[in-house]
Amino acid sequence: MSIQLWTYVMVGATFALYMSIAWVSRVRDTRGFYVAGGGVPPLANGMATAADWMSAASFLGMAGLISFYGYAGCMYLMGWTGGYVLLALLLAPYLRKFGKFTVPDFVGDRYYSGVARLVALVCAVFVSLTYVAGQMRGVGIVFSRFLEVDVNTGVFIGMAIVFFYAGLGGMKGITWTQVAQYGVLIVAFLIPAVAISAKITGVAIPQLGFGSTIVSGPDAGIYLLEKLDQIGTDLGFAAYTTAFGNGSKPMLDVFCITMALMVGTAGLPHVIVRFYTVPTVRGARLSAVYAILFIAVLYTTAPAVAAFARYNLINSLNDVAYTQAPNWFRNWERTGLIAWLDKNGDGIVQYRAGTAFAGKPSFTGVTGPNGERMVGNAPSASANELYVDRDIIVLANPEIANLPPWVIALVAAGGLAAALSTASGLLLVIASSISHDLYYRMVNRQATEQQRLRLGRAMIGVAVCVAGYFGIHPPGFVAQVVALAFGLAASSFFPTLVLGIFWKRASREGAIAGMVCGIGFTMLYIVQTKFMGMAPWCFGISPEGIGCVGMLLNFAVTYVVTRMTPAPPQAVQEMVESIRIPRGAGAAIDH
Repeated sequence: MSIQLWTYVMVGATFALYMSIAWVSRVRDTRGFYVAGGGVPPLANGMATAADWMSAASFLGMAGLISFYGYAGCMYLMGWTGGYVLLALLLAPYLRKFGKFTVPDFVGDRYYSGVARLVALVCAVFVSLTYVAGQMRGVGIVFSRFLEVDVNTGVFIGMAIVFFYAGLGGMKGITWTQVAQYGVLIVAFLIPAVAISAKITGVAIPQLGFGSTIVSGPDAGIYLLEKLDQIGTDLGFAAYTTAFGNGSKPMLDVFCITMALMVGTAGLPHVIVRFYTVPTVRGARLSAVYAILFIAVLYTTAPAVAAFARYNLINSLNDVAYTQAPNWFRNWERTGLIAWLDKNGDGIVQYRAGTAFAGKPSFTGVTGPNGERMVGNAPSASANELYVDRDIIVLANPEIANLPPWVIALVAAGGLAAALSTASGLLLVIASSISHDLYYRMVNRQATEQQRLRLGRAMIGVAVCVAGYFGIHPPGFVAQVVALAFGLAASSFFPTLVLGIFWKRASREGAIAGMVCGIGFTMLYIVQTKFMGMAPWCFGISPEGIGCVGMLLNFAVTYVVTRMTPAPPQAVQEMVESIRIPRGAGAAIDH
């Protein structure tokens, strides 16, 4: 069968599975809609958390960024992994013991303020919308190649599917769907990684093949990483294993991005809410341990996949006549996510350091003198003739390595599973923030269960439309868009949650001022540098890392304002003390 037919089979079968689970798990009450009834076993919750956590950024974007950045690209891996450990140790058990539905619930009650709840609600919506936009872009990329539709159509298909099972089953349906999605995405990631590792290095374990020698061809006997260093420097790039050489990110920026991803992880509302779905505090801790193990399977494999992909990409395409370009290049060229423009008229694809075009290519439909598809954007001044969208690396890797069509189709299904699992969790956060934290807790305390469920499902629909728009018009690559969401979470939620748990003196005025200043500064910087063309003016820190500065600002403002305002009521301080006692397991309550 062809790749496209295999893709229809694989994607169709997995989607049928997800929708069947959603239908069987459909809910009729808010407790099931928000926290799956609080009865999910820790092992299943660990799998669901891993799927919720490993989004399109992990499955598609992270290996692509490592492949292009080399050593410095591991800042995404280190930040996300370290952040999950931070979340599991510092926040998850205490928030679970508090026993409410949402992060704004905790903020509103801990800081005894409706205004604090509203600010947290706005922060949660902004963070979740930014994050889900990256997932929608990932869905569009997968569909654009394997179903041979344009990226926009792919986004619309993904919007319809995720609305169906997120709106129907709520957290209960999402949880059990994510258990299945974890199985799909991890198998889809590992099978090609194992096959390509064995093919290049003769070692079937990717984590070991990553540090092994190449077994065949002109590079036989050379260590893979050593060869990548040589290739990189020959083509004008920084050496692949160099930390902070020419052409790589500055050390300060790498540190800030890593820290923003780490503390942003610990403040992500869609991950935190997963710890409300287990019956006990012990279950929350245990599910966190399971989730770390499940996440580690993919995260320790990603650097190997990145190295294999870069080696295969350069060997199969660089300095090859365009008329003899491999089939995988022709297939992906039709999506507009890889493009070549013959700058010197020799008909040969030359991949070098630098950008190929002044912006992203847009094909005109006219054929160039050497057969290339002409692009709307002007060429850049660099000698590089090849544009490669970093988000295609994982998806294209099996094709580049000439793996069987069913493996290529399985990777497509895995990429969709990763994107849709996270998108559904994010959409539920948005829905619960509006229907529970805003409408029920602040507008209409007499709202019935059915009214709140209808509003929650309507909000999922609105959020899907907004996320779809930004999936079609993204402000960066998948992992970069997601990194912006982590920065917003780092600058808003992390300081507020940590101080709320470990400093009983923290006041509502301090928390409100800290959240507003932290996320306000971070959003302003992102808008200036991403959308208004302004150069990074804060010590050269990129918008992906500015959340680290916003976090420090939040901590400082909260501390100063708290010292200038009255202490919280005694009842609140006693509640904070009780949260830190590692015993008991109150059910999620709704009052």
